[in-house]
Amino acid sequence: MQTEAVDSSTSQQSTAVDLKGSVFTLPILQIRSTSIGAIKSELEERLNNALKFFENAPVVIDLGKISGAEDELNFSALMQLMSENALIPVGIRNGSSQQNALAISAGLAILKGGIMQDTHSQTPDTDTPHKKDNPAPETKTAKTSSATKVVTSPVRSGQQVYAMGTDLIVLAPVNPGAEIIADGNIHVYAPMRGRALAGVQGDVNARIFCQNMEAELISVAGNFRVFDETVPANIRSKSVQIFLEGERLMISPLK
Repeated sequence: MQTEAVDSSTSQQSTAVDLKGSVFTLPILQIRSTSIGAIKSELEERLNNALKFFENAPVVIDLGKISGAEDELNFSALMQLMSENALIPVGIRNGSSQQNALAISAGLAILKGGIMQDTHSQTPDTDTPHKKDNPAPETKTAKTSSATKVVTSPVRSGQQVYAMGTDLIVLAPVNPGAEIIADGNIHVYAPMRGRALAGVQGDVNARIFCQNMEAELISVAGNFRVFDETVPANIRSKSVQIFLEGERLMISPLK
């Protein structure tokens, strides 16, 4: 019986690359007009309100509201506009077959997922909530498992913790620049100074519970609020819960 020799030096050689799946929260730019001038005006206003939070962020372009406008959107002009505003377009979603083809020709990916979409948000006793500009999120609930993910070490700047299919409990500080994500609820029993995103697969019943609210960003089922330089005084450093009420992202003190 003959055996085939194997070059051990080849089998032990490390590969140059690995291709792996991962989870990222991608802001979504929902296009409601094919007018580049109108898009420019509103986009720059929103980016000014968000300070530098979206600077150099990869962004998904949602074409669901203009899917019938086959040849009307100038992809080159839109991508140039985004580049001028320090946004990095990475792909589109909800486009027609022709729009998908044009996007691929422009170097964009075709995506079916995504995390964020801007919507109306409000805190208690606040008379000037953010302008409403998107429809209600899909009324679906993500499947969750019984194995809640528990984090006991500080989540440092640049780190991301994701509880896939379950709730997330954090027993240590979440530092500025850190990101905690869950398909279910999020509980933070320490200072929350980073970004918290609950119900990222569309669970509109998900909630965020913070013992010490100092977050940079909060999000439930893709509906988010960015805090400019600091959290409003009426909820800053207090115990709060964050949840959706209809189309509004609510922040309520815990008594």
